[in-house]
Amino acid sequence: MNIQPLFEALDVQEDAARAMTDGLRTQIDELQARLREAETHLEHLAITRKTVTALADRIPARTDSPGLPEHPDYPRILAVFNEATGPLRARDVCEALDHELLPKNVEGIRAKLKRLVKLDIITEDDAGSFARKQ
Repeated sequence: MNIQPLFEALDVQEDAARAMTDGLRTQIDELQARLREAETHLEHLAITRKTVTALADRIPARTDSPGLPEHPDYPRILAVFNEATGPLRARDVCEALDHELLPKNVEGIRAKLKRLVKLDIITEDDAGSFARKQ
């Protein structure tokens, strides 16, 4: 009996099984690397949360204007009006805040000024002319 074809068939199956195991090991290595990255990211997020929570306790309560929207421009806008001697236009406020005088920036400031008018913090005397409420 010639068993050579049997050995050749076993060789083919061994090669296929070896290739499959090598491929699976590569996938496992890649998944382990991705898992380490995800775990590191998760640790960083936990550290960030802990830091922000600790810092939040140190931030004093806002006393400038009740109901002022949560955006860093609003207190700065009010400071500009506190220093102004008369009504201001959106473009003037934009310049005072050192924003580029691009239409999108001027319109963004105008929208913020309109919001302050709605909140009854400033007034709009004439169309586009805003002043601090007296």
